[in-house]
Amino acid sequence: MTTPRSPKRTMSMPLIAATTAALPAVVLSSLALAQPSTAAPAPQPRKIPATLAAAMKAQAAQAGTVIPAQAVAATLPAALRPMAPSVPDTYTIVRGDTISAVARRFNLDTSALLQLNKLTATTLIYPGQSIKLTGTAPATPAQPIAPPAPSTAGNATIYTVVSGDTLGAIAAKHGVPLSSIFSWNGLNGSSIIYPGQKIKVSGGSAPTAPATPTPAPTPAPVASTGSYTIKAGDTLSSIASRHGVSLAALMSANNVTATTVIYPGQKLTIPGTSLQPAGDTKPLVPSTFLGFTYPPAVVSSANENKALLNASPVPTRAEMKTIVADTARRMGVSPSLALAFAEQESGFDQRAVSPANAIGTMQVIPSSGQWASDLVGRKLNLLDPYDNATAGVAIIRALIATSKDLDTAIAGYYQGQYSVSKYGMYDDTKRYVESIKARQRTFG
Repeated sequence: MTTPRSPKRTMSMPLIAATTAALPAVVLSSLALAQPSTAAPAPQPRKIPATLAAAMKAQAAQAGTVIPAQAVAATLPAALRPMAPSVPDTYTIVRGDTISAVARRFNLDTSALLQLNKLTATTLIYPGQSIKLTGTAPATPAQPIAPPAPSTAGNATIYTVVSGDTLGAIAAKHGVPLSSIFSWNGLNGSSIIYPGQKIKVSGGSAPTAPATPTPAPTPAPVASTGSYTIKAGDTLSSIASRHGVSLAALMSANNVTATTVIYPGQKLTIPGTSLQPAGDTKPLVPSTFLGFTYPPAVVSSANENKALLNASPVPTRAEMKTIVADTARRMGVSPSLALAFAEQESGFDQRAVSPANAIGTMQVIPSSGQWASDLVGRKLNLLDPYDNATAGVAIIRALIATSKDLDTAIAGYYQGQYSVSKYGMYDDTKRYVESIKARQRTFG
């Protein structure tokens, strides 16, 4: 029986794991390989001449007066001391820079430089970004580790998003309702957040009578268009997508949050706000591609993800190009190769979603996204531009490490590594490989 195949691939995780396990655990260094096969004979003791013994004794006596190497510069006349590099007020990041490398270049302390620019060790920097090299670092609170207690009085408390954060997790961490996070920041359940973004986790200015705090404003009720009974496998986002309403409107109408547990048989009120114009029933993502029709559940999920991305701010194509290149460089993959995949797959369009539910710039399907999450050791959100680039690059890196050559690794991204190993490269896969290699040359 001929096995149907999809033009868009799925990754073969078991084969990858098995192949990876077979890799040698120890790689001999070139120094180890360069050693002679037989040990050299031990040197024979020789009698030290009396004149040399006397010289060694004199040298030992004077050892206490030798100036340490690191102190030599201080003993030289000022005119002969090496000049420290001049430190400009600002510096513009170029490709390949890191904060620690910039600090070393100008003889600065890395932690002080991070503090001066309000950065952390995990903050992403990008070419063209300007950072301060001189100035006074902002004062830090005595206990910066614990976030301030949320309050509706006084100035708003700001939290900087780090990789792996979600709005629900941020709300739980600071002990505030998710609906308040939405309200304070003008966000909703479909909003995408990114590392470095500033999020309010408490209210703004104090009211005139702070002794009686006012509750967070309640969203205006939304007109109901009916109800829905939850079935096994449903999620709030899938229900919202199916009925053409925003996730935030659905949660507001039912007084639930993104972390609320729903169960089969439970009834939900479906509000009247729609993501698409009334009467527009045309799906955002078609069910067929290159003559292949995808299962309804896959296409439904693809349309849900497309709707979420359409309603969310995403980086421009030029910005995504930079994100992909920087991610590849950080993960030890050739930036030109990663850029070739991103251009081939989506043209650097983070809103791209295929009928196979391949998501974002790197066109990663959810099952491959789970594999990529396992590869990097954290949960990746394919709707997040940074996580999407990380997932694609992690898969490319794993394929290169476990394939016999680069062509096979490239084919595995498109056709699936297991399929390539069992059936060889199909004709369209061969064209894909040649296209990736041609694009890589343009970026190289």
